[in-house]
Amino acid sequence: MKTMELVKTPLLLAIVSMLICGIAYPIAIALIAGGAFPFQANGEQITINGTVVGSHLMAQSFNSSVFFHPEPANFSASGVDPTITLAYAESQIPAVSNATGLSSSLLVGIVNNQSRYTMFFFGTKYVNVVNLNLYLINNYPAIYSKFTGHSA
Repeated sequence: MKTMELVKTPLLLAIVSMLICGIAYPIAIALIAGGAFPFQANGEQITINGTVVGSHLMAQSFNSSVFFHPEPANFSASGVDPTITLAYAESQIPAVSNATGLSSSLLVGIVNNQSRYTMFFFGTKYVNVVNLNLYLINNYPAIYSKFTGHSA
């Protein structure tokens, strides 16, 4: 009987702690985040014509030569990094130019405009390949209309 009394309090504390920390707190944070930051809490989803087609936070599989491609999985720690180096983006410009008919100089300007630094204006320049491809889809509908469902 005395052993049961010694175990009862720590056991109740463990159960209450698990309920608070494992269930109540995560649900509360998810609800607060969803209300305060719905775009971010839902994974920064990309929609085209009302259909979710991807996320700004994850690399997408672009199988057509009219798109820029993310770096191969072994170049990224997670394999889903949506950013590519500026040099890798520039290396794809001739292929995208040949596939789309857009001039290389135009694509160089677009890639440079879409590039960002890793630390404000310091560090290595990178390009979010998802945002770059979305820019092309939105600004060149005659070329990319079959990917959006709209005719040019």
